[in-house]
Amino acid sequence: MTTYKEEQGRLARMFAFWAVAFMILFGCNWLHGMLVRASSLREPIAGLRIPVAGVDVNIAFLISFALFVLGMVWLVRWSKKEKIVDLLADTEAELRKVTWPTTQEVVNSSIVVIVFVLVLLGFLAGADVVLGRVITYLIFGAV
Repeated sequence: MTTYKEEQGRLARMFAFWAVAFMILFGCNWLHGMLVRASSLREPIAGLRIPVAGVDVNIAFLISFALFVLGMVWLVRWSKKEKIVDLLADTEAELRKVTWPTTQEVVNSSIVVIVFVLVLLGFLAGADVVLGRVITYLIFGAV
């Protein structure tokens, strides 16, 4: 079976695939942790243990593993849909047209942003102090 537009958008497709795969793995790991906290789901089934991973085979593990497998099957099917492939191929093509800044431009822009933030911080701190004293004077009549 050939993949739709196999040569187009390979990097974007690979990045999208592994990003979603990581989210599925993270969600299944979180679910496993939550299910293990339930006392009835944490007991090992017939003392089974996965030796390399050091994981007990229990109901919580089986549920989270089954959801992981279903999620990965869904992800493989999703990543081969024509709409998704077209979107990711177009995205990669547009990113290739971008003019990326040089290191010196990034450093200069970062310095400008940091200086501006510090100036704004000073202005807001000064305005806070002045307005605080004005309000205190108006309310209490003395500083």
